[in-house]
Amino acid sequence: MKTPTRLALSLVLLALLLLGTASAADRTCSVTPVELRCEYLNDPLGIDVTEPRLSWQLAATDSDAYGQRQSGYQVLVASTKDLLDRGKGDMWDSGMVASDRSVHVVYQGRPLGSRMQCFWKVRVKDESGVVSRWSEPARWTMGLLEPGDWHARWIGTDQVFERKQGWPPPDNDVPDPWLRRSFTLDARPKRAAIYIASVGYHELYVNGRKVGDTVLAPSVANHRKRARYVTYEIAEHLKEGRNVIGLWLGVSWSIFPQYKTPDKPQTPIVLAQAEIELPGGKTVRIVTDDSWRTCPSPNTLLGVWDFMHFGGELYDARKEVPGWCEVDFDDSIWKPATVYSPSLKLSAEMVEPNRRVREVRPVAIAETRLGVYRVDLGVNMTGFFEMNVRGEPGQVVEMKFSEQSKADMTHRLRSKYIIGPSGKGTFRNRSNYFAGQWVTIEGLKYKPRLDDIRADLVRTDYARASSFECSNELLNWIHDATLLTFENLSLGGYVVDCAQRERMGYGGDGHATTECGLNHFGLGAFYTKWVQDWRDVQGGESAWGTSGDKAATTDAIESGNLPYTAPTYWGGGGPAWSGFCVTLPREIYERYGDVRILEVNFPMIRRWLAFLETKAKDDMLVRWGGEWDFLGDWLWPGAKGVNGDTIETLFFNNCFWIFNLQTAAEIAGIIGEEDAAAKYRARADEVRRAVHAKFFKPDENSYVNGFQGYLAIALLVDLPPKELRPAIWNRLEKEILIVRKGHIHAGITAGAFLFKTLLDADRQDLIFTMANKDTYPSWGLMRRNGLTAIAESWMMDNSLCHSSYLYVGTWFIEGLAGIKPDVSRPGFKHFVLKPGIIDDPSMRWVKAHHDCLYGRIESRWRIDDDRVLTLNVTVPPNTTATLHLPTAADKAITASGSALAEAKGLRHVRTEEGCAIVELGPGRYEFQSSLAVVARP
Repeated sequence: MKTPTRLALSLVLLALLLLGTASAADRTCSVTPVELRCEYLNDPLGIDVTEPRLSWQLAATDSDAYGQRQSGYQVLVASTKDLLDRGKGDMWDSGMVASDRSVHVVYQGRPLGSRMQCFWKVRVKDESGVVSRWSEPARWTMGLLEPGDWHARWIGTDQVFERKQGWPPPDNDVPDPWLRRSFTLDARPKRAAIYIASVGYHELYVNGRKVGDTVLAPSVANHRKRARYVTYEIAEHLKEGRNVIGLWLGVSWSIFPQYKTPDKPQTPIVLAQAEIELPGGKTVRIVTDDSWRTCPSPNTLLGVWDFMHFGGELYDARKEVPGWCEVDFDDSIWKPATVYSPSLKLSAEMVEPNRRVREVRPVAIAETRLGVYRVDLGVNMTGFFEMNVRGEPGQVVEMKFSEQSKADMTHRLRSKYIIGPSGKGTFRNRSNYFAGQWVTIEGLKYKPRLDDIRADLVRTDYARASSFECSNELLNWIHDATLLTFENLSLGGYVVDCAQRERMGYGGDGHATTECGLNHFGLGAFYTKWVQDWRDVQGGESAWGTSGDKAATTDAIESGNLPYTAPTYWGGGGPAWSGFCVTLPREIYERYGDVRILEVNFPMIRRWLAFLETKAKDDMLVRWGGEWDFLGDWLWPGAKGVNGDTIETLFFNNCFWIFNLQTAAEIAGIIGEEDAAAKYRARADEVRRAVHAKFFKPDENSYVNGFQGYLAIALLVDLPPKELRPAIWNRLEKEILIVRKGHIHAGITAGAFLFKTLLDADRQDLIFTMANKDTYPSWGLMRRNGLTAIAESWMMDNSLCHSSYLYVGTWFIEGLAGIKPDVSRPGFKHFVLKPGIIDDPSMRWVKAHHDCLYGRIESRWRIDDDRVLTLNVTVPPNTTATLHLPTAADKAITASGSALAEAKGLRHVRTEEGCAIVELGPGRYEFQSSLAVVARP
């Protein structure tokens, strides 16, 4: 027999290779890239991050298959859509990168400069090496990156606010100004963008039309230091010939007392620069300067934009000027704009804008006394109010807003409309917002109809990232009220304590809201913006009511001290309030795998911890500051007065110091700051020993007064030595179940750490016991009292829409649905599924999902009458999960109809403590298992 020649072998191998290639080409990729994002945002305009991060999700081609993952990616970025469509990445072609990374892929192409347009798409290689089709295109644009790119001047009106004597303080009398500038274009533009920064809100009009659907722009910033600019694309609004740009400013934050500086007037000001590209390459630049004309608008802020005096709006329709922002309008009698020169750092608006997100129609209107009408909106809300009115010219219609059914007005929130010459018109909010459920209407000579009135919930337009429903109606109400409250409190790119009275971004309240928010909404950009606000306020004093001239004004921060709110620089608190600067970046990292957020904010964390060392003696913090400067827990049941001088507060703040130190050590380790990590761990150990020695009560196995939150935070920071932990846990259980008869007994900050501790320990039973109550103190009592949002205090005696107790919202997704991030593999690349099965007749089923950066995670469980658990879960492509499946007999478990050992897409690792531990790859699964029979007395 002849030996095959080398040529023959080569031909055979070539034929096999071609056959394999054809086979691979005929196969369909298991995933398709979708939901492209840049810096968490969808097609953002005018960003100022020069190495933006790109993310995408993978949609499974076959939803019944398993194991879909990415083994490679190729990103193309082009300077034009045409080049991208032709597969030309003139800005960046990554080539096929062998990587499963689909989140936070750093742009590594040509250096990015001001005004650039960047069109991009991605394709991926799946687990079998098959390449997907290209994604749909996405894009981002660059803003003005250098100070020298700006040629505009800050302008405004010469009318300046002066706070007048009296109590309550007399209303602001500076009208919201109009500004306009006309110009001529030789041709219709190819592209046009305008960059607008303002102190106070602004609206943009081009040739008589409002641009975009956003409201209350920009997001709130610390205007002692920073102004954010918003980028608008306006080419479609422009034309050949004469054009006009109009700006309608709102007084709002321009007169906030803590933002007052010598170089900046207390009046709304704006900086705007339009870059207009014409055919042939010619560019026209329109900038704000003294050539602009200004006139008072019919709208004026009521109130003085300060604590308890946010007021509303007065719209005088007699002062309307038809066509004020149209091309043919004659502005010759308008005044020239006034030029100002504030020292403000300019940065891009890189958070979702405020929008109307939900329409609300009134449910009832009643005449409460002669000529006075009471409107019930059916829900306590924050947003815009709108009403059609008619009457005699000059007739004043007043709207008073209330959270309480028996009060005409709460927190002095009210607006007015003066009817114009036509005898009819529409009041609508523009530069301020209301909060409440009831509206008292005075000044009408007729009963308004339901269809005359509407309201819109207004908030930062982040995406909803969850759903939840269960068989317990009380828990469903708590869930819905908690989320409504969060939405009401997150207008302007930060979370306020309350929208009606203070509008302050308290760090203490942040502990109560952040994990709740991250479980239910897409908040990557939102919280990235808010943590920048915390950097901006670092370095000044932190006393309640700090006067503006003592606030931080420069970036050259020597002191690491922080006030208790950001970006508002106001209010009381203590170490836990300011120490939110450490926990917020860590929470963002845990949910989104965002290492950059840790790197950027670590200098702030260092300075904060260095400041705390100046307040320590004998390895413990000592009391500092004024009456409001060293608070512990806040608004627990029965709380009275200010608690900065109590032994309990001293204990709580020192425990929180340990929490800050150990969190900072984790952060330092993640970003490679090993010396700092070791230093903070060692310091935490020193403080831990000192605090335990001083505050432990061995006869009671307790600390200080034994309140739930204090015991919980002690456990959270490993305060008790290992041998004492079981006794402290027993003491905490006794405090909940026996001393408080199953009720919660904690406030804002200690309550947040109570729930964090119980969730970390998987004590669903204890949380359910507290959440399922409807007697004092409880969320259920709020429901019984007819509330639609969560109140400020358990007594329900102040604000009825407040951030205080929103930490319960975390439990619905992490606890009952059991969808938890894995802290060792952050960002949900790997996560934990551990459904919270509650042994209670009311808890027969739960349905929930959470949308992480990789896609949708689902968890649905139900228990039948024979105590058989059916669990349906979905693991998105390119992720893995560890499932803890409760079972009485793991050999009887089925997965998608098969025995566990034979099921696809998973691996049974072990069984421990009544749970089968199963590693899951991407896919959809249905498990059934028998639960242990629980003996009942």
